[in-house]
Amino acid sequence: MTIVEFFDPACETCRAFYPVVKELMQRYPSQVRLVIRYAPSHKGSDEVVKLLEAGRRQDKYVMVLESLLAAQPQWADHGNPNLQLAYMAAEQVGLDMTRARADMAAPTLDAVLQEDVEDLTALRVDKTPTFFVNGRPLPSFGVKQLADLISVEVTKAAK
Repeated sequence: MTIVEFFDPACETCRAFYPVVKELMQRYPSQVRLVIRYAPSHKGSDEVVKLLEAGRRQDKYVMVLESLLAAQPQWADHGNPNLQLAYMAAEQVGLDMTRARADMAAPTLDAVLQEDVEDLTALRVDKTPTFFVNGRPLPSFGVKQLADLISVEVTKAAK
């Protein structure tokens, strides 16, 4: 079973939902796969997405993600984000920043971001986080709704 989450690293609700999603992944470790797609709607989010992807290239994606989310209240001022604080959060978990900056400049990261933005439009995603479970959007937004839909899909898959 696959959960697709459209995610903005500067989104406060995405930050609040992260522990819920992480717990659901731990509850169903072999049955559920999480795919994070990017919906960079806040100022500076596109650059932070590239920082996350640079973390993936160094096998530090989850560490960088969790560090960025923990530091989000400091760096993600929606009117004037302080991206230097985001870089510091990534560096604190061991991200090689010289390599990360080079990776962030790679055209392949622009292509990843562009594909996700095009899918946002095609799927009519207009807020973050937005979840799809096995291709189906949540019927209504909420922690219980997400957990219930995942439980139903896991049960169906087991039959």
